[in-house]
Amino acid sequence: MNGFRKLIRWLRENSADQKFLRNIHSLENWISKILSIALIVVIFVSVIELIINLGSELLTPPFGKIETNLLEIFGLFLNILIALELLENITAYLKKHIVQVELVIVTSLIAVARKIIIYDSSKDPSHYYLIGLAFAILALAVSYWLIKRSHSNTP
Repeated sequence: MNGFRKLIRWLRENSADQKFLRNIHSLENWISKILSIALIVVIFVSVIELIINLGSELLTPPFGKIETNLLEIFGLFLNILIALELLENITAYLKKHIVQVELVIVTSLIAVARKIIIYDSSKDPSHYYLIGLAFAILALAVSYWLIKRSHSNTP
């Protein structure tokens, strides 16, 4: 019961708008830092996985040829690129404390482009999935164009 009273007192003391907003801002910063560290770990693991896959492809007969898992290797490259873009989004947030919509759209474009690049038409003969991806690319491209246009009109 004593702990509950302390919690209520702490909430009353810290519920003033400015102090509460500072606490929220501090929490957002800590979460962003934790996410960036986790993403760095994911990037390193992905790079190691890419090196292992690429090495095994190059070192198995016929030597120097990448034939069997070319789409998988492209997918790994693009996954790393997407992770780097996400890390850039997080670091931009930590620097300016705003979400940069342009960076988010570029990251989304890369992610959808990855889906198109590694698309296997033999798994989807109807191509509805590809049509959906085309609409997603179109919507993201128009969004990106609108944002770039609005930034160029700003003095």
